[in-house]
Amino acid sequence: MLGRALPAFRCRSGPPVWAAAGRGRAMPRKGKAQTKDFVKPSVPPVPVATDKSGSVVISVYAKPGSKQNAVTDLTTDAVSVAIAAPPSEGEANAELCRYLSKVLEVKKSDVVLEKGSKSREKVVKILAPLTPEDVLEKLRKESSS
Repeated sequence: MLGRALPAFRCRSGPPVWAAAGRGRAMPRKGKAQTKDFVKPSVPPVPVATDKSGSVVISVYAKPGSKQNAVTDLTTDAVSVAIAAPPSEGEANAELCRYLSKVLEVKKSDVVLEKGSKSREKVVKILAPLTPEDVLEKLRKESSS
């Protein structure tokens, strides 16, 4: 019995009945209540926050190849920044850090690209002693001008 293959019983469409068994996709049993309660954060999501080390991080959506540098939009997900540099060989990333250092009035070395060097969605870390509220205020002021 151990060496014989199981016969495949097929429904009208779909895989054999025995193929779906044992894959961890079992239906919850009747009478068992779902115990997972999802708790929404009480603070609204913002693109500027602090990380574990206490540094300020900014979620940025970069738009390289623009005519001039500008903060174009502030949403709950990210800060949209137009960059006047091509997206090749890290030029746009360097220009983004230079521009954000000018907007936030910090040294260029205090603005570091943490994630997303080859993506439009980036995370920039600010090493200077700023609060997220200060950074958000400066970004809002720049986007309105």
